[in-house]
Amino acid sequence: MESRNFILSSLSASEEALIRPHLEPIALPHKLTLFRPDEVITHIHFIEQGCASLLNTLPDGDTVEVGTIGNEGMVGTPVLLEADRMPCQCDIQIPGNGWRMPSAAFKAAVRQSDTLRGKLLRFTQAHFNQVAQSAACNRLHTIEERCARWLLMCRDRVGDDFPLTQEYLAIMLGVRRAGVTVTAKLLQNAGLIAYTRGRITILDPDGLEDVACDCYRITRDEFRRLIPKGEAYSDPRGKRTP
Repeated sequence: MESRNFILSSLSASEEALIRPHLEPIALPHKLTLFRPDEVITHIHFIEQGCASLLNTLPDGDTVEVGTIGNEGMVGTPVLLEADRMPCQCDIQIPGNGWRMPSAAFKAAVRQSDTLRGKLLRFTQAHFNQVAQSAACNRLHTIEERCARWLLMCRDRVGDDFPLTQEYLAIMLGVRRAGVTVTAKLLQNAGLIAYTRGRITILDPDGLEDVACDCYRITRDEFRRLIPKGEAYSDPRGKRTP
């Protein structure tokens, strides 16, 4: 199956026969909600282009991102794990497009194929590693390190140029907007990014990686190890990396 989604593009003929008849193309505009806290997840989403965020809103109203999903995987892992909901919300942070399929059809397909289930479980492990690493990162590292890590994670999924407002970046990092403004200016003055009119351009990814904490490398390497075509992860041009 021709696809930019790593999981879909890795399907064997027998696996594709279980999945493809149920796929429906879908546009993924900015701020589209794929599921809400504690509501039944009705569809699984495979992102082709763009990024989704798992968001956790605390009782005081503050919101922080706890996970990012792009074309390396799928949105809706609770369904794979025999659940139907979770306390987080999932919104599209960078617009794009993809596919969706009903959760019931997805569950039926997974039950019929051990190899398909294995691929999906390896993605789930890689995503769990990302969430765990992000929790440590948000507690221990500076906003500059965390911002650089997050921008590199987006670059891995969508390329060097993508739309992003300071308001949304503040939500992603769990900080006030003023802190994002200062950090973005520092990175821009260092020649690492260009940031104008709600759009980010990564100018020096190697330099940005020097600023990022080790959490970026750890998460990236786990994706490379665990997911289908993972050796291509972290090169937005799709070039395989050793």
